[in-house]
Amino acid sequence: MPLSSSSTSSAKGIRRAASELERSDSITSARFLGRRQSLIDDARKEREAAAAAAEAAETTEQIVFEEDDGKALLNLFFTLKNSNTPALSRTLKVFETFGAKIHHLETRPCRKLKDGLGGLEYFVRCEVHLSDASTLISSIKRNAEDVKTTKEVKFHWFPKKIADLDKCHHLVTKYDPDLDPDHPGFTDPVYRKRRQMIGDIAFRYRHGEVIPRVEYTEDEIGTWREVYSTLRDLYSTHACNEHVEAFRLLERHCGYSADNIPQLEGVSRFLKERTGFQLRPVAGLLSARDFLASLAFRVFQCTQYIRHASSPMHSPEPDCVHELLGHVPMLADRTFAEFSHNLGLASLGASDEDIEKLSTLYWFTIEYGLCKQNGEVKVYGAGLLSSYGELVHSLSDEPETREFDPEAAAVQPYQDQTYQPVYFVSESFSDTKEKLRTYGAGIKRPFSVRFDPYTSSIEVLDNPLKIQEGLEEVRDELKMLTDALSVLS
Repeated sequence: MPLSSSSTSSAKGIRRAASELERSDSITSARFLGRRQSLIDDARKEREAAAAAAEAAETTEQIVFEEDDGKALLNLFFTLKNSNTPALSRTLKVFETFGAKIHHLETRPCRKLKDGLGGLEYFVRCEVHLSDASTLISSIKRNAEDVKTTKEVKFHWFPKKIADLDKCHHLVTKYDPDLDPDHPGFTDPVYRKRRQMIGDIAFRYRHGEVIPRVEYTEDEIGTWREVYSTLRDLYSTHACNEHVEAFRLLERHCGYSADNIPQLEGVSRFLKERTGFQLRPVAGLLSARDFLASLAFRVFQCTQYIRHASSPMHSPEPDCVHELLGHVPMLADRTFAEFSHNLGLASLGASDEDIEKLSTLYWFTIEYGLCKQNGEVKVYGAGLLSSYGELVHSLSDEPETREFDPEAAAVQPYQDQTYQPVYFVSESFSDTKEKLRTYGAGIKRPFSVRFDPYTSSIEVLDNPLKIQEGLEEVRDELKMLTDALSVLS
């Protein structure tokens, strides 16, 4: 699905739709209708809106780390000359009086000595009702010294359990055929009704359920057939080896053919066995933050509707043609799946500015990436693999190609109204994965995250104990592999 909602649907927000092209055996020029705004645009607008809201914030927010449902999370520093005196019990009693929930309590020797007496400096992170925050601080000041508050780096809510993806449903509605007069299906009431019916499947879906089937019509299968037959002929010469191999397996095991649109449930089971990824139905373009967060759980948000029959080679939004032909085969490769997963992990709790950069990285890799294989340049980006016109264009002499560098790609201007003038070429998926890992480590967050595949949950690494526990698990895995190597040798 999009970064926005489906991958272009995946990038869906990040991706753009393929170009409209009249099929021709001679591969003549194509007419490009434009993609509208992408996931990158969505991320940029979210960042600008957040910046405007922050600028208008009240001064009381200076003491608040985060607010949620009327609760404020405060960070307090204060000093007590002697922790054994009644001052400590009186101070802690203040938190009890206001019903404050203490999340973290830490002490250390006070660096400031007064009256020649040593003491302790306390750091308390607590949750209290916002209306009581100022009074609680005033009460603390009556019992302690050097009371200070600090506003930590804010981070956005993100899902911690895979079931939390049920809450990641912020759709970008500008591509809705009921609302967008430029949508090919805007004047087709039958198509609009069909889209609403298929969209309702995604709106009702909850994690753990079987993805409902969609019985596609003859017209929908005809649209699929035209695109499928056109692109399949190019994959052997233009697509990377991983895509070609996975596509053959999908034809063998998941019903991929010119006369059949695969069902998401069967494709999802196939991916789960191959790389641990699974599909989730989505009604349209998701916000960049929600789409990227799904990747952290190895979940790809995937549309089930198909583009309008009047424009088989172009769609202004992600649809199942884009998802199933472009994204799914690549997600069947373990190294590429790991790369996508790491991109999602890097997005959790990231700032709006970093989300925009990660969306741009998604655009120039997962949507429009090229790679080197056996001395040739091949395509792995889903936006290219689902677009006949740009697939040909990307490997021609016309565009500029550059070596993939995350720092450069994250700020590279993208083209949303015609073919890309610049593409980034990866040395290998492993190389790209490691470069992204390094880039993600530089994103400023007051914590790190780790995906637990046993519970399909995100572990927030925000203290040494959690990290130590993680290292112990890694040691156990290494010991098992070392023992296995010893047996073989």
